[in-house]
Amino acid sequence: MTTADHYLARFQKVFEYIDARPDETPTVAELAGVAGFSKYHFHRQFAALFGFGVVGYIRLLRLKRASLQLAFRDASPVIDIALDTGYESPEAFARAFKSRFGQTPSDFRDAPDWPQWYETCKSLNEIRKTQMNQPAQEIEIVNFPETRIAVLEHRGDPRLIGDTVRKFIEWRKENKLHPSRSATFNLLYDDPAETAPEDYRFDVCAAIDRPVAENGFGVVEKVIPAGRCAVLRHVGTSEAIGETVSRLYFEWLPQSGETLRDFPMFFQRVAFFPDVPEHEAVTDVFLPLA
Repeated sequence: MTTADHYLARFQKVFEYIDARPDETPTVAELAGVAGFSKYHFHRQFAALFGFGVVGYIRLLRLKRASLQLAFRDASPVIDIALDTGYESPEAFARAFKSRFGQTPSDFRDAPDWPQWYETCKSLNEIRKTQMNQPAQEIEIVNFPETRIAVLEHRGDPRLIGDTVRKFIEWRKENKLHPSRSATFNLLYDDPAETAPEDYRFDVCAAIDRPVAENGFGVVEKVIPAGRCAVLRHVGTSEAIGETVSRLYFEWLPQSGETLRDFPMFFQRVAFFPDVPEHEAVTDVFLPLA
């Protein structure tokens, strides 16, 4: 490990310490002690490396979690989300939320401005993408069983997938397909980095054991066919999942002697953020093999 790597590893401990205590507010002196730096210099060291202070990092991390609770967990009252985010009143939470996302919490819950959300969270996501990598998992080859799925197709700007997910959650609730009883999948047809936003395709899916009734949501039935798949577990942020995909395609596949089947890569979402801390979110990435 180089001197620079050792230096960054000390900050890695800070990120892990913060993530392990999502409802606590550690002091700068406490975090400096975790990193083994002087409390008189830690804040400037953090800001110089990552672009904003550690207090701002913690606040934005919590507001990001709150925003996803508002968007996808409508059973959680705004006041509970405010208190869980560390604010003493809904009013203080609303001011902080609007200053970051340009909408009040209630307005965001009704109709999230996803492009603004992505812009606000971009710097935070970049830090977490590079600093919150989990240890590499082992790649396995499995026989995936044929699985019937209910599907809501997302077509267009990938930044608006959140609206498709919200719509699909509403359909799942109406049909009593809770994720604890019905596995959640995504089918990936395109690479967002290589595809024009208007051409992007992505399916939001849930396993089913009965036909999909005609509905006004646009949900249809498809099948994930049985067959061999390479599977790699991704633990951590969604922003870093591209590195897991790259490992399968560009590192493992050329050396494996395997060929690909004519079916898209798919994900199974095992544990979701914000239901679990972001660094503990689990996604199994499946690469269909001939």
